[in-house]
Amino acid sequence: MERRPELANSVLLRQNPHNVEHWHRRVKLFEGNPTRQILTYTEAVRTIDPMKAVGKLHTLWVAFAKLYEHHRDLANARVVFDKAVQVNYKTVDNLASVWCEWAEMELRHHNFKGALDLTRRATAEPSVEVKRRVAADGNEPVQMKLHKSLRLWTFYVDLEESLGTLESTRAVYERILDLQIATPQIIINCANFLEEHKYFEDAFKVYERGVKIFKYPHVKDIWVTYLSKFVKRYGETKLERARELFENAIETAPTDQVKPLYLQYAKLEEDYGLAKRAMKVYDEATKAVPNNEKLSMYEIYIARTSDIFGVRNTRQIYELAIQSGLPDKDVKTMCLKFAELEKTFGEIDRARAIYGYVSQFANPRSDPEFWEKWNEFEVRHGNQDTFREMLRIKRSVSASYSQTHLTGIPEDEMAALERQLAPGTNGTLPKERKVGFVSAGVESQTDGGLRVSANHEDIDLPEESDSDDEEKVEIAQKDVPSAVFGSLIRGRDESEMNGEAAKDKDNECWLGALERIKRQKTK
Repeated sequence: MERRPELANSVLLRQNPHNVEHWHRRVKLFEGNPTRQILTYTEAVRTIDPMKAVGKLHTLWVAFAKLYEHHRDLANARVVFDKAVQVNYKTVDNLASVWCEWAEMELRHHNFKGALDLTRRATAEPSVEVKRRVAADGNEPVQMKLHKSLRLWTFYVDLEESLGTLESTRAVYERILDLQIATPQIIINCANFLEEHKYFEDAFKVYERGVKIFKYPHVKDIWVTYLSKFVKRYGETKLERARELFENAIETAPTDQVKPLYLQYAKLEEDYGLAKRAMKVYDEATKAVPNNEKLSMYEIYIARTSDIFGVRNTRQIYELAIQSGLPDKDVKTMCLKFAELEKTFGEIDRARAIYGYVSQFANPRSDPEFWEKWNEFEVRHGNQDTFREMLRIKRSVSASYSQTHLTGIPEDEMAALERQLAPGTNGTLPKERKVGFVSAGVESQTDGGLRVSANHEDIDLPEESDSDDEEKVEIAQKDVPSAVFGSLIRGRDESEMNGEAAKDKDNECWLGALERIKRQKTK
């Protein structure tokens, strides 16, 4: 029973002797017994096939070496590491990890020269003869690719910066750039290292190489750092060169990454250049940034113009912003700010015109805040006519949004509404009915005839009199006061002077009226 864990682990290893984790657990079972642990590690590294290993094989070799290191046997630890770096692992990163662990062990024991020698040995490129021999063999081990391991070179350059000389460190950075394995962070680190040693132009050359090697979004940090350091270093002494750098950076930047570059460029012009050029940069930025950043860019533009040239010079910018194709919500925001500006200047009519323009973007149902602001504005600055005009516009906008809502109903929803209003057989529309037409009391039948639906709300009219009664109708005539007719009385006098002809004409008019009444009753 005491040996049960060991026996269970043996069963697992017989099932798969290439499982790295099971070997680690077996070593742990013999904790406190260094001899059994060493034998277990030895058996493990001999048994596991690197190409069939399940897990990270290099961790076994590192743990094996650290066991000797823990017992202060550095000689055997170095032997284990030396054998470990000759194993053909699955990936280059596994081999690089072994080299780094070996060098770190030397550093822990203050063998700095030994650590540097190890990293130089690890990063050395294989000779032409070795490459030819490996190519003839046809099976390239990971050792042939180790000299391009970024992890190893990063560790190496850190050691050189800490323990080496300026020239040796620069040589390592140059080698990394030549191998084309540098990252943006390595570019920035190299430039910072040169700046610390007062090699400013060499540092800027490194930045130049970096912006040519990388594309966006990786080059963003390089450009921002490069431009900041250049402006800080030279200021106005090399203004034209700085402008050229900013133009190149903006030209290569995508739309969503261009805003911080424009802000840096404008700041350069404000500090060392011309204010008009700075405003030109802001204006270009408002056109270059994406739509979701235009509003914030215009706000910055307006704020800087107000600080430098005064508030009155911002009117043109507001007008440009409103007409620049901003989203509707941003147009409304900009117009409200513009109206507030005009109110501060006492330009009430201009502010009212702005409210009238932006009202088309404000649905009274969903945006009552805007109409409350306009209402408050008219209460303070308007009169009855302007207030009525605001109400008229509000009704018009509300009607337009309602119409848009109705016309925007999908066709299938409209069909469903039609079926609810006038259902046919099995919930479908009658064949003879037209979609969208609501019957006024007449419905089609299956036989093609028409059926008049009963309307129980009809008004019962009294029966009409016979034609004999119509003949007995007498129309009483009564004199109308002349004051009612006014100037028309003169026509009557003229007709009397004209004699019987005028009287006959009047009689015809009365008879014509009588005939019209009779015809209406007959109908």
